[in-house]
Amino acid sequence: MVKTIAYVPPEDVFEAQSNWVMSLTSASDIEAAPVLWLWRGWLARGKMHIIAGQPGTGKTTLAMKIAAAVSAGGRWPDGTLALKGNVIIWSGEDDPADTLIPRLEASGADLTRIYFAGVMKCGKERRPFDPAKDVAALQAAIEAAGGPSVIVIDPVVCATAADSHKNSETRRGLQPLVDMAAKLDAALLGITHFTKGSEGRSPFDRVTGSVAFGALARVVLVAARQQDGGDGKPGPRIFMRAKSNIGPDDGGFNYDLQLVPMRSRPDIIASVVYWKDAVSGNARDIVAEAESILDTEAAGERHEAAEFLTDFLSGGPKSQKEVKEAAEANCHAWRTVRRAQKELGIKPSKSGMTGGWS
Repeated sequence: MVKTIAYVPPEDVFEAQSNWVMSLTSASDIEAAPVLWLWRGWLARGKMHIIAGQPGTGKTTLAMKIAAAVSAGGRWPDGTLALKGNVIIWSGEDDPADTLIPRLEASGADLTRIYFAGVMKCGKERRPFDPAKDVAALQAAIEAAGGPSVIVIDPVVCATAADSHKNSETRRGLQPLVDMAAKLDAALLGITHFTKGSEGRSPFDRVTGSVAFGALARVVLVAARQQDGGDGKPGPRIFMRAKSNIGPDDGGFNYDLQLVPMRSRPDIIASVVYWKDAVSGNARDIVAEAESILDTEAAGERHEAAEFLTDFLSGGPKSQKEVKEAAEANCHAWRTVRRAQKELGIKPSKSGMTGGWS
């Protein structure tokens, strides 16, 4: 039974709203329903999700891997099968033709189930889709295409015209997208970054912009890079749950980013996620450990480069070419040597107008 009460605001404040009526629904009239998972514990229908992380962790590539699994009914990293469904993607940063399509195809996507939101039309006029004001049009187009399982917004901070650092404005700006996902029974997946200089804080609190991004999301996923492999290549990366209001909020998977050719165009190389072993623990501890290892290793490399410079220059100035060749011979990265140079206060000098640097 639905009970209603009349709500009459103060006349001097909300006179125009005095005819609004508030409805109250008894809890006994609401039927309990389970969360409908696309990927159990990770991706739920009708809910908002966030992928946040450090630069270089492949957040968009992770989203394309997820989109590929849904479109083709592929396997999740825990071995379970994804249910096939359509995927809608809006990207304000990457070009579909030369970046996203190659990543999707190389990840095994069924491209017939992938749709990109791009152009708004009005007669002969054309303009790019704006997620901050074109949600109604997007919803209509999605419904006409048969409905999605996943909607990707990259970056999610562009989904609102409000100041992304103001909580109440951001909530109001994001609410139409959240409501659309609920109505379409689709998982909304927004991509964003960690706030600079936020190391050591909870990953949930590091989501860039207003706390509303993390608060509205039912699941917050984070991507981080662990220590360097020692061979000059990127170290292992980790994908974890940092927050979940509807399931487990810990655990994750290691993954690699690899460059592979497209199946249909071997001349086009794309970045692809390869899942590895599962990991346990909470995101805050694991991300903090990874970042501390990176900081320690970087500091150690600069210290070794500083010792090299001190010894090599002890007999007097050397040309930049000599320093660079000696650094490479002693396995010091030139970028690290330059940083060590600045920390030591070593100032380069130029010999005349045509001479080289020393």
